[in-house]
Amino acid sequence: MRLLVIGAVAAGTSAAAKARRNDEDVEIVIYERDTHISYSGCGMPYYIGGVVEKGEELTPRNPEFFRNKYNVDIRTEHEVLGIDKDRKELKVRNIVSGQVFTNHYDKLIIATGASSVIPPIKGNELSHVFSLRNINDMYRIKHHMINRSPRNAVIIGSGFIGLEMAENLKGMGMTVTIVELLPQVSPTLDPDMAVMVEKHLEEKGVRVITGSLAKEVTEEEVLLSDGTRLPADMVIIAAGVRPNVELALAAGIRLGETGAIRVDEFMETSEKDIYAAGDCIEQFHAVSGKPVYRPLGSTANKTGRMAGNNATGGKLEFRGVLGTGIFKVFDLTVAQTGLSENEAKKEGYEISVSHNIKPDRPEYMGGKEMVIKSVADKSDGRLLGVQIVGEQGVDKRIDVFVALITFGARVQDLVHLDLAYAPPFSTTKDPVMYTGMIQENAIFGNRPLVTSDDLEELMSSDEKVVIVDARVKKQFEAAHVEEARNLPHSEFRDRLDDMDKDAVIVTYCNKGTTGNAVQNILLNRGFKKVFNLSGGHKTYSRYRHLKKKPE
Repeated sequence: MRLLVIGAVAAGTSAAAKARRNDEDVEIVIYERDTHISYSGCGMPYYIGGVVEKGEELTPRNPEFFRNKYNVDIRTEHEVLGIDKDRKELKVRNIVSGQVFTNHYDKLIIATGASSVIPPIKGNELSHVFSLRNINDMYRIKHHMINRSPRNAVIIGSGFIGLEMAENLKGMGMTVTIVELLPQVSPTLDPDMAVMVEKHLEEKGVRVITGSLAKEVTEEEVLLSDGTRLPADMVIIAAGVRPNVELALAAGIRLGETGAIRVDEFMETSEKDIYAAGDCIEQFHAVSGKPVYRPLGSTANKTGRMAGNNATGGKLEFRGVLGTGIFKVFDLTVAQTGLSENEAKKEGYEISVSHNIKPDRPEYMGGKEMVIKSVADKSDGRLLGVQIVGEQGVDKRIDVFVALITFGARVQDLVHLDLAYAPPFSTTKDPVMYTGMIQENAIFGNRPLVTSDDLEELMSSDEKVVIVDARVKKQFEAAHVEEARNLPHSEFRDRLDDMDKDAVIVTYCNKGTTGNAVQNILLNRGFKKVFNLSGGHKTYSRYRHLKKKPE
């Protein structure tokens, strides 16, 4: 049997390696139009920034490695021009010699990856304008930095690559500006979490411009839609990626709703004996069950392995993605998994949202605060999604939440986790457990939460609303929710007589704990409609910052 693979980065090489483990006799050939294979694309910003010293560290394997270890023939600088599914042939061009030839396959795996989205910006072809998708892109950027010594960088887009490049270019001493078309950075996050990323960028000296379109690049500037002119002797376009589906489409292979190649749970396309994997395929979301396009290196490796296994007689089944992602930007780690608040609402869930603000370990052991935003289904407590922003311990917690959501955990399950505890690593009740306790109380314990959005809606409604600030007077005077009454927790029981039991009461403190304590007092004294402001005044103040930004 002959297995041909198109593409030799994450999915293609994973597929070939698994196919060889399954079958020693199958002939395996990979065609790759680029010069580098099986590279660590996610490490490229760190080579540009000097964190990774040698580019070769990101390309540890070459065709000879795969030939010697796996008996796989990888032919770089070979572009597949077409797929003849009826004759089971590929038309291939040797880019170096120009020779065009055909090769027969019994099974085919398409791992054509994705390409950078290049918006129609005038001047995007200039020599100081770059995207970062492969190793050659990386070397071109590094070469420009070494030979031109640019001082002013403009980054168009604020996804993973845009933010990682901002940190690394700033670390090289450059002036950095991020331009984002949407109203917030890091578009996959909910706005109340993304605002923390934006604030941190600004604290580190990165200028952030949201809600603005880059219209033109000149030799010295980037011109924005609002007339702003930004000095720029280097421009990075980081506006996302699109799946490379041209070959599949021309061959009559079906695409999915997202525009990527549609595959079944075994990675087989609409055409028998043709599989696809990696950044060119559509996935499905493990919570909603609906098609999504979430290209990530981890998913590419996973789906490549499955395609290689199934093309050689196996039956590994793909179980979907949660859209899990994590990135570092200066001192912050930002992670997410599952549905965001906005996505959950669009899917029709009635949700409970909590903002849990806790240190990753005791402060006496150097613990630092993290914000865990969780989204749960009010009907049964099922955990739907989590986002975390913090300096430490974020990666550990997000992976716990990934496992929980994957296996359908409910918020009431979280407190029963027997998590590892010692002061250098965690608090006695881990922030994961606290998240479950907060949500269980909110959904099943008659201790409901309101978000800052909910509070704004309440305040503009016909309901009589009383807002109680349970902090000490000094904190209240420094900043507070408009129309709030300052009734400190320590004095609260003595000042209940003038409270209206028929009103809707919203309590809050700095982060949520004392607000909940006052909420408990009110409910235990017979008040019926009492809510605690999720995440307290810290979260509300970020919300107000968002609302004050120009549209």
